[in-house]
Amino acid sequence: MVAPGAAHRPGALKQQNKPHKGGRHRGESARRQGGRVPAKPLSRRRRRELSKADRRHQALQLRRQRKEAVLAEKRSLGSKDGPPHLVAVVPLHAGVATQSAVQLLQSDVAAVVRQGEPGPQGFALLCPRSKQRWCFVAANTGNFHAVLDLAKVADTLLFVLDPVEGWDSSGDYCLSCLFAQGLPSYALAVQGTAAVPLKKQVEAKKRLSKAIEKRFPEPRLFPLNTEQESALLLRHLATQKQRHLAFRDRRAYLFAHAASFVPSQESSLVGTLKVSGYVRGRPLDVNRLVHIVGHGDFQLSQVDAPPDPLALNPRAASSRQLQKGQDMVLEEEPVSGAAEMEEEKVLMKADPRRQESLQSEVMPDPMEGEQTWPTEEELKEAEEALKQSRKVVKKVPKGTSAYQATWIVDEEEGGSEEGDDDDDDDDMESDDLMEETVSQDGGSSDGEELAEDECETMTVPESVRDEHYDEKIEEDEEEMLANYRQQRLDEMFPDEMDTPRDVSARVRFQKYRGLKSFRTSPWDPKENLPRDYARLFQFQDFSRTRRHVFRQLEREETDGAAVGWYVTLHVCNVPILVLESFQQGMPLVLFSLLPHEQKMSVLNFVVRRPPGSMDPVKAKEELIVHCGFRRFRASPLYSQHSSADKHKLEQFLRPDAALVGTLYAPITFPPASVLLFKQRSNGMHDLVATGSVLSVDPDRIITKRLVLSGHPFKIFSKTAVVRYMFFNREDVLWFKPVELRTKWGRRGHIKEPLGTHGHMKCHFDGQLKSQDTVLMSLYKRVFPKWTHDPYVPEPVPWVRRERVLPSEEIEMD
Repeated sequence: MVAPGAAHRPGALKQQNKPHKGGRHRGESARRQGGRVPAKPLSRRRRRELSKADRRHQALQLRRQRKEAVLAEKRSLGSKDGPPHLVAVVPLHAGVATQSAVQLLQSDVAAVVRQGEPGPQGFALLCPRSKQRWCFVAANTGNFHAVLDLAKVADTLLFVLDPVEGWDSSGDYCLSCLFAQGLPSYALAVQGTAAVPLKKQVEAKKRLSKAIEKRFPEPRLFPLNTEQESALLLRHLATQKQRHLAFRDRRAYLFAHAASFVPSQESSLVGTLKVSGYVRGRPLDVNRLVHIVGHGDFQLSQVDAPPDPLALNPRAASSRQLQKGQDMVLEEEPVSGAAEMEEEKVLMKADPRRQESLQSEVMPDPMEGEQTWPTEEELKEAEEALKQSRKVVKKVPKGTSAYQATWIVDEEEGGSEEGDDDDDDDDMESDDLMEETVSQDGGSSDGEELAEDECETMTVPESVRDEHYDEKIEEDEEEMLANYRQQRLDEMFPDEMDTPRDVSARVRFQKYRGLKSFRTSPWDPKENLPRDYARLFQFQDFSRTRRHVFRQLEREETDGAAVGWYVTLHVCNVPILVLESFQQGMPLVLFSLLPHEQKMSVLNFVVRRPPGSMDPVKAKEELIVHCGFRRFRASPLYSQHSSADKHKLEQFLRPDAALVGTLYAPITFPPASVLLFKQRSNGMHDLVATGSVLSVDPDRIITKRLVLSGHPFKIFSKTAVVRYMFFNREDVLWFKPVELRTKWGRRGHIKEPLGTHGHMKCHFDGQLKSQDTVLMSLYKRVFPKWTHDPYVPEPVPWVRRERVLPSEEIEMD
């Protein structure tokens, strides 16, 4: 019985309901009011504003608008108001007769065929009946740079297959590169079906269909053997849905149909390049910079409006340009052939006040942040005073004067002195970093000159040249084998290194630091930056800047050459190599740059090894990078792809995980695809990784981990004596604050050194096993190399090489 006046207390088994959790409030009104937005009044308001019939009608209108936008895009492509439908014909098998396929596409009786200008092999097709115009370009699959450049600007890719095998190894490699870069609209055509015996045609068709279903998401195969089949294929190309590539939808781009070069007054190797073609993507502004794929960024001086060589109605085309309203009034061109001989009309000229600058790097001020700066004379005086004050202790015989003592070379003096560890590329170019000495050679240079004077020239027979060739091949194989061994060692013993015995560890690893926790320990991103960082541009918030640039593109109306106009661009200060490459058959592609895209910064991209790629790829190894519409050479670093503020460096591009590559490169706003190629010694290029752009962030911290290992000598319960990690007492005291760990999961710390040979007493959180290994992790921030080169030479025609790796394991030294 409860006493009167006593309060009731709930028992231990009383039900406890979970409290309500409001979560995040994303509404704008919630941020203004500082509280939670009630759900019921908001839903009632919406119900009052739109009834069920109104919501249904709104959805119907949205569907209709999207459908009309798709139809308008189809009608504009290849019509009189838009650019010609650009189709790249890509043969995927060596047995495909590309010339016969091109002739079948030209077989329309009602069409007008015009052969292309000097440059990539192709032709133009005008169909007045269907009011369509086409530009067909035949791609050379042996040169993957040309295929990828055509895929960047082509509206449709026409893959021509073999009726029996479909595609060979070269075609499969070409498809891998195209899928990684981004595939526009495509169509599949098979040629030569009549050559297959009738009994084997059904079986060959089934086998080919199964192979296509595994590779292509939307398989539909068109035969290409007769004129009727070519007409059906053209109809399909004109009516199919267009696939978009994000990096070209926001930029104006141009595929060159003709080009000429006007040398400058200073040099005949540099001048003005006149490129003629159709504007695609977005309107082209003369004040924006343009990028020539494979050659770099340039400025425009003016844009001309020549007569359209592929106009279905030349008089109507010139009148449409007149209605657009430009500074220069365009007169109507007569229909006769004399229109092509007339001079080009100036459409617009660059305004120096509005024209974007080509400045890609920041010019650092050496006096910034400094109060005083010594002159060169003061530095020389300080060096001389330092040399005079430096004293060396030597063992000399009695009665030796100071002058004579200076000529006596002691063994310790002539041996070695400590090397400077200022190079950030240590541990990358060689794993044997224990030798930090610089030998001083006392040989005479006169003897070398005498040996050179006594040399004579002689003719080398072919057998000797063949021996030199074999030596070159052996050097390449030895280098490949050394990379395989280093990769295998890195997999077996990640980041482990032997402590050097001839150099003090506190000197050798003075740039490294210990971290209590790799995840939570602080690291200032502005600390100890290299000089190259003073040349970079950096955003306060890259994502916000990217959204702002994209919103401006959607809102503002660019005053320039409209999409579909045939124009001639005057590109300033272009090397003559660009025209020579175009005359040799390489496609010439120009892209207009967005704001800030000419500036250098630190580019980060996520990449993964493709299946079948076995060659080891080391960090800071020079690669050919295809990033969106750019192509350049650089030496990236690789780090783990994580959400932490510090990222561990990877010595090799691992085949089993996605890694983040970091390099110095011009700013590129994502989304944009990334392809990494490795150049062989014979000039061919191999695809080693594919991915996409992640961000532009110089503050991304990439840390190199260094693991020093020791072995337990004596074990007393939780205390052990460890040796072979250090070899002197001073190093033990220097690294005493760094935490220890073992391969079997124990953690501990150094208590005190024992003796003078590097033995140390350590305490752990549990019993240590005699088979265990004691480890100490040290970290150092690393930075990429500044090896960016916008010019990439053309590769050697690609031939598939079957690499056979030895089945047995590579022997370790």
